[in-house]
Amino acid sequence: MRIMGLDYGSVTVGVAVSDGLMLTAQPVETIKRKSETKLRQTLARICEIIEEYGVDKIVVGNPKNMNNTSGERVERTAEFCEKLSHRTGLEIVMWDERLTTVSAMNVLKDGKVRREDRKEFVDKLAASIILQGYLDYLKNQEIKE
Repeated sequence: MRIMGLDYGSVTVGVAVSDGLMLTAQPVETIKRKSETKLRQTLARICEIIEEYGVDKIVVGNPKNMNNTSGERVERTAEFCEKLSHRTGLEIVMWDERLTTVSAMNVLKDGKVRREDRKEFVDKLAASIILQGYLDYLKNQEIKE
């Protein structure tokens, strides 16, 4: 079983996939589109990645505000999740993504990635941070049982 992590943004979607043992998340790619409303090709590419990696579940970053309220981004992400669920038939889990982009930028800075190159990596790295948080949660649930 593998799980896919997605960092859904207005014009990009960062993609990460777990290893087969669901221990670690690896960044895969960043899907770019011309505008937020253009989802057909994005959904098609996600379906290709699902098939390629044998994904059974999808975790999508839930962009809540820092004070835990929901704004317009949360609504758009929920709409995206609905379309994704309809298209794939897979379980979709929305996972708190607060500060994942900041964490991803810090990792890239610490890794001495040049400023102009960071944009290329930040979304898929944020997706892997979202997914890793979910994988760690699952592992903790197993330990408690």
